[in-house]
Amino acid sequence: MSEQQNNPLHGKTLEAIVTELVDRYGWAELAKRIPINCFKSNPSIKSSLTFLRKTAWAREQVETLYVKGLKR
Repeated sequence: MSEQQNNPLHGKTLEAIVTELVDRYGWAELAKRIPINCFKSNPSIKSSLTFLRKTAWAREQVETLYVKGLKR
């Protein structure tokens, strides 16, 4: 439990992370920062979650962008 105390992703769902990123950047800017089709072509939270749950490298990029945004 103590190792999770300093983890900024602890307790955050993927849906909450994607929603916050979309609110912060919008779909167009998010697609520029992380160029994946679920952000570029007909984007939605649902389609993004489906893709990100299946694709570890993409999820890692989303989580990294989220954590970098917290440090500002």
